[in-house]
Amino acid sequence: MAVKSEQTRQKLADTALQMFREIGFEKTTMRAIAAEAGVSVGNAYYYFASKDDLVHELYVQVQEEHAATAARALEGSGSLTSRLGAVLHAGLDVMAPYHAFGADFVATAIRPTSPVNPFSEASTPAREASLAIFRQAVDGARPAVPRKLRADLPELLWLGYMGITLFWVYDTSPGQQRTRRLVDGAAPLMARGLALARLPGAAKVLDDILSLSRSIRS
Repeated sequence: MAVKSEQTRQKLADTALQMFREIGFEKTTMRAIAAEAGVSVGNAYYYFASKDDLVHELYVQVQEEHAATAARALEGSGSLTSRLGAVLHAGLDVMAPYHAFGADFVATAIRPTSPVNPFSEASTPAREASLAIFRQAVDGARPAVPRKLRADLPELLWLGYMGITLFWVYDTSPGQQRTRRLVDGAAPLMARGLALARLPGAAKVLDDILSLSRSIRS
């Protein structure tokens, strides 16, 4: 019974994602999803209370795919620049099929009460999974990232990734190549900026940034 239940849930999620891509987010209703999946409307609502919950399912699946894709991309990457670029491009690769309704995703996620809000309690597992990707990129970098930055850097990079994702959503260039160029330019800039941690004067600025970051998270 548990296996069948999970299969039904996955069928609904897969059907919804396909319909989001093919006819758009607004035109995809819970009733239409249920009909396409071959289940009753009541059964559909049993697994997903609303389209927000289906978007949240997409968010979770994207993080899982990003983690797997990034792990492969990080193999053989040594410098922080190459590892950060690999992780960011992996994220764009995974999100690519969903670009058509990216703006709808943002409109859903921006509401403070939405389960898809990346800062919400409901999104904690997906957020932690994404943070783990950046932690892996930082921990495996050679030369090693300065010790005092290692604990905070993954979250700062994740916040940067959120900004890149928003840029990607509204990037209408073919294949979102402007976002790709942004990643290619931003990754080495971030890595060079971290090198300032070894310089006495600049290190104080980085310390202030880290202190500010910690204060708004507490």
